[in-house]
Amino acid sequence: MEDLPPGFRFYPTEEELISFYLHNKLEGRREDLNRIMDRIIPVLDIYEHNPWELPQFAGDLSSRDPEQWFFFIPRQESEARGGRPKRLTTNGYWKATGSPGQVFSNNSRIIGIKRTMVFYTGRAPYGRKTVWKMNEYKAIVQEHASSSSSTTAGSPVLRHEFSLCRVYKKSKSLRAFDRRPLGVEMLRDQTGAAAHGDEATTSCQNPKMEKMEIANSPDESSSSQGTNNNIPDQIGERSDIMPMVTDTQPFWDWDPLDWNYLEETIN
Repeated sequence: MEDLPPGFRFYPTEEELISFYLHNKLEGRREDLNRIMDRIIPVLDIYEHNPWELPQFAGDLSSRDPEQWFFFIPRQESEARGGRPKRLTTNGYWKATGSPGQVFSNNSRIIGIKRTMVFYTGRAPYGRKTVWKMNEYKAIVQEHASSSSSTTAGSPVLRHEFSLCRVYKKSKSLRAFDRRPLGVEMLRDQTGAAAHGDEATTSCQNPKMEKMEIANSPDESSSSQGTNNNIPDQIGERSDIMPMVTDTQPFWDWDPLDWNYLEETIN
């Protein structure tokens, strides 16, 4: 696994995490498979460490991943006795956000429960929120019916012996495979049209500005009519209502209506 090529990432789905990895860990029947899984997703009490210390304990497939790491968490003694789990670390604590959600398989069957947590530095209620987050998964299995009863599976049971967590850092930037140097798009927008003389590109970048420039450029014939000098400015200010003018002849330069001719026609 140390000779993996660049770009290789361990990126399982939620269904794969529960249906394969967590289920096999809970059953623990195949020792050869357990040895392999321990190298991929190690068993670790993550609450004994701060989140920024966890990447060094990650498995072979995610130790060099800069964004997410996976661990099996054994059930704590306090939780086994019916108490609440302790999620305190030396520098802070994990706090659950929202209600637990259900995880479904491809055939729309509930296979697990998912809880999202955020790490805070300090102590509650004065902790300070960080960018570290965690998804904790617990598996739901069908309890086997006893031999004296029917052969069908029993009611679903939530298993607590092990949970599987995905630790990651919340980032406002794009993911690693989508990142680009900052300012490239802005530089292209500012200099692309000027360098190549592409007037069509300039007009398409800001169609609203093009509409205002067309509406605010009065024709020579309309400029001679003093009563209509304020119309272009009004149209430019209401460019969101006025459609784009495509004809070079403004619509306000139509010939005036001959009222005498109209009156003679009616009479």
